[in-house]
Amino acid sequence: MEYRRTAVIKLDVPQDADASLRETVGQFKHCANTASEWCWHGSDDGYHVTSKAKAERALYDQLRDETNLTVNLVQKGVRRAVEAVKSGVARLKRGERTSQPYFSADSAVYDKRSATFYRDHVSLSTVNGRVKCDYTLPDDPDRHPRTYLEDEDYEFRMANLQRRDGEWFLHASMRKVEADDPEPDTEHRTVLGVDLGVNNIAVASTGTFWSADEFNHWRREYEKCRSSLQQHGTRAAHEAIEGVGRKEYGRFEIYLHGVANELIEEAVEYGCSHIVFEDLTHIRENIPKATWQHVWAFRRLFQYVEYKATEHGVGAVQVPPNHTSQRCSTCGCTHEDNRDGEHFECLKCGYQNHADYNAAKNIGFRYLRRRQNAADGGAPVDVALNRGMLNVSGEYAPPATTDGGIERESMRKPSPQRARSSDRAK
Repeated sequence: MEYRRTAVIKLDVPQDADASLRETVGQFKHCANTASEWCWHGSDDGYHVTSKAKAERALYDQLRDETNLTVNLVQKGVRRAVEAVKSGVARLKRGERTSQPYFSADSAVYDKRSATFYRDHVSLSTVNGRVKCDYTLPDDPDRHPRTYLEDEDYEFRMANLQRRDGEWFLHASMRKVEADDPEPDTEHRTVLGVDLGVNNIAVASTGTFWSADEFNHWRREYEKCRSSLQQHGTRAAHEAIEGVGRKEYGRFEIYLHGVANELIEEAVEYGCSHIVFEDLTHIRENIPKATWQHVWAFRRLFQYVEYKATEHGVGAVQVPPNHTSQRCSTCGCTHEDNRDGEHFECLKCGYQNHADYNAAKNIGFRYLRRRQNAADGGAPVDVALNRGMLNVSGEYAPPATTDGGIERESMRKPSPQRARSSDRAK
């Protein structure tokens, strides 16, 4: 089992090393912007270049002559540009407006060849040789990033050096690998189905909704801002667009981390062994109204849940999404007329509920049936519902009660960004 974390570490930079770091970051940006210019306008065939190997072959000697950077930092600068150009090309293919990537943020990418990572300091390669920077850490040993740095099982992979408001920070990517515990095939499991959408970023089979109102509001605001800046076409406008992108990314990251944490809380409360999502491979075809920001958010949310849930003994899996929004979760009738926008009403049995909630239950059922049809016979699996559980045979089990006879579900107090739907399928 693998855990990945990003430790944001404030650096205590010696006064005589600050200038070296700023010059290094400046030359790194020069590499990235030179590569972006070359890749965006393409080679002789007129196409955008999205091959790292091709860009490095064409630019390596030039950038080594123009900078005092090590080989590794030059390569990282070129690769950063290629990744940004790839994203731009993808947006162009979707018919969206974009422009050549330009890098203005004071940042540089380091790996183990250009940096040596320790538990209390780091040694960074610069244009003037190596500099040592101590970490500035919180006193509380239970606060991040100390929890990661003091856990010897977490190893450094790479880091992004950033300068913000005159301070230096290391965004260190860390990994922890643990031996997987064999999962007994006979163990009874409960799963949480999750449907993703444009109006509700996530809906669980337990009837909890995570509204996308905030996400959609800021998405529209950032789009308007980008569109206005793109009209100018100046270098300052490109820098401003990049700044808007960083703010948008940061805001959405915080939002998605919150949703991921609450999804895991939901799974743990209901004793779920797995959180089941629909396969995101062709998500744009399944959700035509989804923008590129929605698609990015869906994938990022799954990634967050996948790595966070392991610490709670919960797995994250994906199942094919075919017809999950058109199938009745009560009788199994599948018809495109069952769904009308956000309303679901089965033409056969008359079951009615929110369409996303119905889809979330179907996603859970799909994993349930896949396990039951496994070659080894699978393991007994239930889908967690708003009130009780449902198994592959359609047998319903009511929720457990407290000593006072009050249903556990009715005692919940969802956070403000969550709302709960009652299940009228009984």
